[in-house]
Amino acid sequence: MRKSISKKVLQSGLLESVFPGSTSKILDFLATFKDWDYSVSDIAKNSRVSFKTALNGVKNLEEQGVVSMTRTVGKATMYKLNLGSKQGFYIDKLVFELASKRAALESSKPKGKVIA
Repeated sequence: MRKSISKKVLQSGLLESVFPGSTSKILDFLATFKDWDYSVSDIAKNSRVSFKTALNGVKNLEEQGVVSMTRTVGKATMYKLNLGSKQGFYIDKLVFELASKRAALESSKPKGKVIA
């Protein structure tokens, strides 16, 4: 059983910050939560894009091998980032590198005023 995801899953997507657009939002979500599979509805809601945009994006990414269909639950088809493809692998690696760089930048910022 997976934990429920809050409404605001990603504050600011790493890929979206570099490559603005709906596909980046979808990839940010799928790369961040790569251990699970999701329906197009879940992807749309958590990526903050419309259902139609998510459906078109997922189909396009599936054609390119970046996303793969994992199973069907009732009427819903489930998808996840395809780490077995070179594209999916390198997208996951890119997200990790961007997150590492963001964390390093955040840790080097001053934390606040020091009162002596």
